[in-house]
Amino acid sequence: MTAPGRPFPRHLRQALRTLAARVYLAVCAALLVWALVVTATDSSDESMAGVIPLLATAPVSLVLLVLPGHEAVLVAAVVLGALINAAVIGWCARALRR
Repeated sequence: MTAPGRPFPRHLRQALRTLAARVYLAVCAALLVWALVVTATDSSDESMAGVIPLLATAPVSLVLLVLPGHEAVLVAAVVLGALINAAVIGWCARALRR
């Protein structure tokens, strides 16, 4: 996938610079913050707000969700899923522009 002489991190940076990738990352960050606030303020322990960021960053976040449960694993799954999906979105946007 990488062209000769161009390292992979450079391709990743270029993919994340596209407007579509940045908008997607912003939406995922807003959803994650919203879910954490709703879950923290809900005293009934029935909040399903954490599902929304997981679905927005699927399929990577769903694969990582099988790790042992803790709030940090949920956040890490959403963050990693968002970064990988944003990179794919950026690469697709760059390919369509060519």
